[in-house]
Amino acid sequence: MPKRTSEHPTELELLILQILWEESPLPVGDVQEKLAKGRAHRPLTYSTVITVLNVMVRKEYLKREKQGKAFLYSPLVTEERVSQSMLGDIVDRVFDGSARCVMMNLLEKGDMDPKELKEIRKMINRIVRGESQ
Repeated sequence: MPKRTSEHPTELELLILQILWEESPLPVGDVQEKLAKGRAHRPLTYSTVITVLNVMVRKEYLKREKQGKAFLYSPLVTEERVSQSMLGDIVDRVFDGSARCVMMNLLEKGDMDPKELKEIRKMINRIVRGESQ
């Protein structure tokens, strides 16, 4: 039986997307270097990185353009689209679709400083007043 493909990026794919959202287009070697040295600290072989990048092209997360002898990779999906899709999936699967439950959990378990809480309060007040951001 073939393995089911997730509709969301894997952990490694998400790390690569984060690198490319920050700076793109990039060749394989630069992506490999940033994976090894950045906050991800994932030292991977060149062949592993190119394999994952090509899978991401097939999944339409990335586009690949030839420049000279190298391919440059850029994201086709936005950070907002991916984060909204993944969050929506968590809300549906874990919290039975309840945004209220999500917010209550975040507020109870989150380590938020007073500044962050003030920003959340402002956003809630804007929503209650029917104002757009």
